[in-house]
Amino acid sequence: MTDVHPSDIAFTDTVKALQSRKGSRRAYANMENGRGWQTTITPELKTFIEAQISVFLATANAAGQPYIQHRGGPPGFLRVLDESTLGFVDYSGNRQYISSGNLLENPKAHLFLIDYAHRRRVKIWGNARFVENDAALIERLMPDDYAARPEQVLLFDVRAWDANCPQHIPQRFEIADVARLLADRDARIAALEAEVHALRGNRG
Repeated sequence: MTDVHPSDIAFTDTVKALQSRKGSRRAYANMENGRGWQTTITPELKTFIEAQISVFLATANAAGQPYIQHRGGPPGFLRVLDESTLGFVDYSGNRQYISSGNLLENPKAHLFLIDYAHRRRVKIWGNARFVENDAALIERLMPDDYAARPEQVLLFDVRAWDANCPQHIPQRFEIADVARLLADRDARIAALEAEVHALRGNRG
């Protein structure tokens, strides 16, 4: 099947038939003929991507067996290289190489990003490949002062992406963000207490 709309990468004929049977096809057809899904990385999406500290990479082998792998790092570990390419350093881990093997058999891949604090998720479809023995590329993408041993780089060519509504996403916050907010609160309380103490002293 040849893609007519970017969403056809996910909305196959079978999916569309199911949407028709369940009553959602008209709405998605209107979406496809309107703004639809996008195929290039916008400045807004770039900001969202490079703020993430966690991403899920989905691959499948030649037999269609799926696999999902988590990757994380400091903000910016997942980098936008141009309007259609993402990349990140793959660190040495348990050395199972399931994702690596899958991509050698089937380059189609998917990235799932979720921001719990702002209740936003982004799904990205494309093709991916691992690049080995490229020290310059590793140096370009390796986060500064991050305690991990780089092994290779994953490059992801974006074909389509979609941002979902926040429905059913639980709101959660990173412990570092909570700690910073609590520290700001405590500092404000201390300043107010000092101000109250000073006012009481002046009245005496």
